[in-house]
Amino acid sequence: MEANEKKRLIKKHSPHTRVLKNAVMSFIFGSIICGSGQIIFRLLQSYIGDARASATLVTLIFIFIGSALTGFGVFDRIARHAGAGTLVPVTGFSNAVTSEAMDSESEGTVLGVGSKIFTVAGPVILFGVASGVVYGIIFFAARLIAQML
Repeated sequence: MEANEKKRLIKKHSPHTRVLKNAVMSFIFGSIICGSGQIIFRLLQSYIGDARASATLVTLIFIFIGSALTGFGVFDRIARHAGAGTLVPVTGFSNAVTSEAMDSESEGTVLGVGSKIFTVAGPVILFGVASGVVYGIIFFAARLIAQML
């Protein structure tokens, strides 16, 4: 079988992606998650009075919610419809870590959970830090150029 014919057969039998629908659903669910985070932040800030502490608490709340929904098997059902809207915020990171821990639990605490918990989330951490460094360098260079002008 030729490579072109093989590609044609794969394309013919592969499910079609609904890019526009996926993007809209992702936007809606991501907006709901981030908007509710903002509401919780404002409530905590008015109660606590400290923005940094409130932001930290909101992050912890969403990590807990993401982990709990993953543990109960609800997160994946939501993510099927919401797409990246649930995966991009911190809830997606929480889901990745929790699901990996649940999958490797049968192998023991150290060799299972301890060694495999960041299998999926590890690249997220790596590329998150790397992109932060690149952004920092760009920002630093832009400020230097702005000062020279």
